[in-house]
Amino acid sequence: MSNSIRSKTYLFVLVILSSTHLMNDLMQSLIPASYPILKIKYALDFVQIGLITLTFQIAGALLQPLIGMITDRHAAPYSPVIGMMFTLSGLLSLSLAQNYEMILISVALIGIGSSIFHPEATRMARYAAGRRQGFAQGIFQVGGQTGGALGPVFAAVIIVPWGVSSLAWFAIMALLAMLLLIWIGSKQSQISAEFLRMQEHRKSGVDSQSHAPFNIGIGLFILTFLMFSKNLYSESFRSFYTFYLIEHFGMSIASSQLMLFVFLFSAAVGVLIGGILGDLIGRYWIIWISVVGPLPFTLILPYADLLWTGVLTILINLIMASAFAAILIYAIDLLPHRIGLIGGLFYGLNFGLGGISAGILGMLIEGYGIEVVYFACSFIPIAGLMTWYLPRIKET
Repeated sequence: MSNSIRSKTYLFVLVILSSTHLMNDLMQSLIPASYPILKIKYALDFVQIGLITLTFQIAGALLQPLIGMITDRHAAPYSPVIGMMFTLSGLLSLSLAQNYEMILISVALIGIGSSIFHPEATRMARYAAGRRQGFAQGIFQVGGQTGGALGPVFAAVIIVPWGVSSLAWFAIMALLAMLLLIWIGSKQSQISAEFLRMQEHRKSGVDSQSHAPFNIGIGLFILTFLMFSKNLYSESFRSFYTFYLIEHFGMSIASSQLMLFVFLFSAAVGVLIGGILGDLIGRYWIIWISVVGPLPFTLILPYADLLWTGVLTILINLIMASAFAAILIYAIDLLPHRIGLIGGLFYGLNFGLGGISAGILGMLIEGYGIEVVYFACSFIPIAGLMTWYLPRIKET
């Protein structure tokens, strides 16, 4: 088989995998996109809104490292299909929820579904990437980011006029994703064998010092810290941006959802650009740019009018979006033989730290007001200076 045919086949797999990531993240993004409706329907306060996010994110975080460890030892190419079944059950449950407790159970099921989906999907993206890891993660992540961005649009077009019960309609999307994931699972054996043969040829070029236990420990600690600072800032938008727009500018729920879509869609562009640039200049520099680069714009944001709020939020997310893909690949390069564990751990951290951030922000907003908290959050990207201590390694 020629290289061109092989590359074309793997690119197609990446596109299909990205499509399932889009559907998975679109369905889970319907949760925060529905917050303004849930808040009114169930008379929720901001602490309860934060706890919904916390429940979803923690449920999505706890299982991911365990699933990753298991799939490192035992191939489970069809495990994402099982994850999608949990997501399907959670959506149907949420559409029928009659009280706050049922909402928490429903979002927990969706979180569990995502925790099963991501580790094996991350492994498949790495296998299908060949030598273009940044580009492949960019394609995979752009699906997730686009799905996350489309959630508010579907909420504005479907859930706002038809109510929370309309979430049941998205069962069709979950079923389609399951069919695509079955096809992807059938291709894993062939693609993984090709990737592992390529890795064998390159093994002699690996820098052993870069994989020393001390460097691994320090590297994982710094990457986790950077993820927390990024998620703390990002969650202020993901969970509370619509409320900020409604309170600060007097926007309608539907208009605020469309603004949230613009903010989140910019991440889809940013993550793809970051993945391509990461292959050219290295993930180390992409991490620097993505975690510190937004700082001038975040500091200006609290003082901006509506037009410039839209412009600045796009710039912030465009720059910040590539952080997760770069951090994930950097972590996999630290432990290249533990793809499932690292994928599960960092997607789990992404969920868990996001949930903790939402809980903290919800309590602060309830106590001090949303505008005060948004002003305080503008300084968070300063924490990105910790990248200085990230050990330099030989990147794939």
